[in-house]
Amino acid sequence: MSIMRLNTIKPAAGAKKTKLRVGRGPGTGIGKTCGLGHKGQKARAGGYHKVGFEGGQMPLQRRLPKVGFRSRKALYTVEIRLSDLNKIQGDTVNLQTLREAGLINANVKHAKVILSGELKHALSFSGVALTAGARAVVEKVGGKVIE
Repeated sequence: MSIMRLNTIKPAAGAKKTKLRVGRGPGTGIGKTCGLGHKGQKARAGGYHKVGFEGGQMPLQRRLPKVGFRSRKALYTVEIRLSDLNKIQGDTVNLQTLREAGLINANVKHAKVILSGELKHALSFSGVALTAGARAVVEKVGGKVIE
């Protein structure tokens, strides 16, 4: 086993490519105009324009209408981990008990329990949605879900 020395370190094969030398005759394929074509802004030194600029024409991203949707419901909907429910005092889970435990804030109107972590004791759920996996764990522990 040889010791690695700083003066013997070399880059991997093919990692260092030689710089393309432009303007070295017609046989190279990039002679004379150096691959920039004839005249125009992009052929000049410092020829620059912003991304999406179309020479003063209204750019595509401004010609097309806005699309998409942002749900207003997402502002007052929250997901709660199953393991976080161990902080709740008592055996019922609803929006009020979740607020009292500090798991949700005052403006939340919809809550959904997701399967993440363990549930230590049986709880009764009302007014709170559960995923299929979370519901299975709650029922296995002895809890119930009131629709």
